[in-house]
Amino acid sequence: MTDRIGVGLIGYGLGGRAFHAPYLTTTPGLALRAIVSRDAAKVHADWPRALVLPDVAALLADESTALVVVSSPDHLHAAHAEAALAAGKHVLVDKPFATSLGEARALIAASEHAGRLLTVFHNRRWDADFLTLRGLIADGALGEVVNYESRFDRWRPEPAPTWKEARAGGSWLDLGPHLVDQALLLFGRPSAITADMATLRRDAPAPDYFQATLRYPDKRVTLHSSKLAADHGLRFTVHGTRGSWVKHGLDPQEAATVAGQRPGGADWGHDPRDGLLTPGEPGAATTRVPNRRGDYRLFWSALTAAIRGEGPNPVPPHEALGVMEVLDAGLRSAAERREIAL
Repeated sequence: MTDRIGVGLIGYGLGGRAFHAPYLTTTPGLALRAIVSRDAAKVHADWPRALVLPDVAALLADESTALVVVSSPDHLHAAHAEAALAAGKHVLVDKPFATSLGEARALIAASEHAGRLLTVFHNRRWDADFLTLRGLIADGALGEVVNYESRFDRWRPEPAPTWKEARAGGSWLDLGPHLVDQALLLFGRPSAITADMATLRRDAPAPDYFQATLRYPDKRVTLHSSKLAADHGLRFTVHGTRGSWVKHGLDPQEAATVAGQRPGGADWGHDPRDGLLTPGEPGAATTRVPNRRGDYRLFWSALTAAIRGEGPNPVPPHEALGVMEVLDAGLRSAAERREIAL
């Protein structure tokens, strides 16, 4: 395809290196034009021929760039996205969408004013285990879900000296966006949230633990994360009126790109750790449920089509704003130690 969409990437931390550049260089219809980074050597170690620019202004001045991917530190998301929209670019913002509801709403208004596409990188919609769970629910294997627990635990007992460890909101604004987005996709907007957040590691600069309960009229949803979990394999526990599904292990795509693999091949996104389905009928046997294949490439191909006017935005701004509203309410709940209505 000769009319590929030129893309500029802002930032080359974990997000830029593992979640964006490998897909920008392998998705048909996209062409990575330049990367903004203060560490050109780090970029060239992975992409020897990449054009590395020293600042965002230089990237936005490039007329060959139609899409800007914002993967800078959280507190810069809104400023970089707004500048890109003002320059006439389509924009993909890494999660979290912004650091406040006000910033998120302002970005949506800016995209509407500019007439450009705005989307947010909620890639975990295309995790193998989450796609499998969506299929089980759609097929009725669990009946009506009444209790849903989703966890992102880690064993990182020593805080790392990085901005991510010190981000405002801690783990809630790091891992929380993934868990909240998945819950909203499955069940819609909750009635209320009760959240507890804490700093459990010695000398950690920000909260490294959270547990949030989303209240629905007919179910309870628990979102949990701790960085002091030596046994951190449990990912999902879902109970319904017809049975239960329990899943251990994480989708393998992040680990693969961190290890330097490029997206592709018949086994890409294959999660070998099957979930266990236990029917509610007396005497029914627990069975293994093979995972559907996870594939973040589906986000990128959908984004390419949306920019061309050939399909919908894979993560519409109003859905990302809904995630921000729950995150904001969770912060207020933890600070005020009470349930916050949504």
